[in-house]
Amino acid sequence: MSYRNTLSSVAVLLVLGAVPAYADLTYSNTTGGTVRLHGQLSPAILSFDDGVNRYNEFVDNEMSNSRIGLTVIQPFGSSVLTFDFLTGLGFAESFRHSQLVDPKFFDWDRTFLRELQVSLETETSGTFTFGQGSMATDGVAQADLSGTEVAMYNGMEVLAGGYQFRTSAGALSGVVLDDTFTSLDSGRRFRAMYETPSFNNFTITAAYGKEILSTTNSDKYADIALGYGNTFGDVEFLGAVGFASRSLAAGGSVNDTFGSGSALFPSGFSVTFAAGSRKDDGKYRQLKLGYIADWFSTGDTAFAVDHHEGRDFVTAGSTSESFGFGVVQNFDAQNMEAYLVLREYKYTETAANYLDASSVLFGTRWQF
Repeated sequence: MSYRNTLSSVAVLLVLGAVPAYADLTYSNTTGGTVRLHGQLSPAILSFDDGVNRYNEFVDNEMSNSRIGLTVIQPFGSSVLTFDFLTGLGFAESFRHSQLVDPKFFDWDRTFLRELQVSLETETSGTFTFGQGSMATDGVAQADLSGTEVAMYNGMEVLAGGYQFRTSAGALSGVVLDDTFTSLDSGRRFRAMYETPSFNNFTITAAYGKEILSTTNSDKYADIALGYGNTFGDVEFLGAVGFASRSLAAGGSVNDTFGSGSALFPSGFSVTFAAGSRKDDGKYRQLKLGYIADWFSTGDTAFAVDHHEGRDFVTAGSTSESFGFGVVQNFDAQNMEAYLVLREYKYTETAANYLDASSVLFGTRWQF
């Protein structure tokens, strides 16, 4: 990215900081139903250093990408029917960039569709959902109360996952961050899903579906998750565990078990932990410590440091390690956050050595 483009990117981020607060775009009918237009813009500058070259790109932060949606809610007696439409706006997302690929700034296709679904929430029988949207275990690896989720949740593969490590000789290795750092968290599919009512703050969710947005993927997906959220005195806790199975069209399956938990204390300190394993493949664990400060009238300031450690991804005996530090400043009146995240990546194999890599992410998210 050129110097001029870098200045233009910074200008866009700064202009968003001056955006005034907007009224809630919610409209009600006479029968108690509502229609709400919502969305967000999430521009960022990603700088990636692979040990030989540095790449500076203006990106859409895939950890929470730019999007727009429409939600229609209509009560029917004690039940509630909801229709959701949500799509990414089609800007070049951070994980699409690499040393070899510089995607178009705007290139919307159907894979940006996030939600097109109908759900029925009943008073005693749970919630039934059908259509394109999150599988049951989407978000299970990402329970996080640190206040830094906009750019620092457990999901480094969507930040700079397209970039390759370089060998000790400086050549591109073909080993991408997406393969060596993964949360194993599920995504969105066309599925049928059921969520139980809450029992003592526990819920169970199960889903079955397939990928319809890709013409080359005919695999089938099934998963189940157990979620829990509660407050113990002044301590807030959020956690989940899940199992996801992908039945491959070519035969065999990919089976993942993973979970996460996060506790926020009245002092502002938080502790977040995540771990997961893939049967006959790799496993990982991640620890994150955070602090939310009330220093400025504009909104909270959140800090976090984390350490991610993986083993046996890509090849048996390999190790992957990352250290990260981030700060997020909230601007409540503007419905906006600004953030800066620094991260280092290390990867080793028994038969090969690789150069360390690092990234810097500076961006903002404005929600409406």
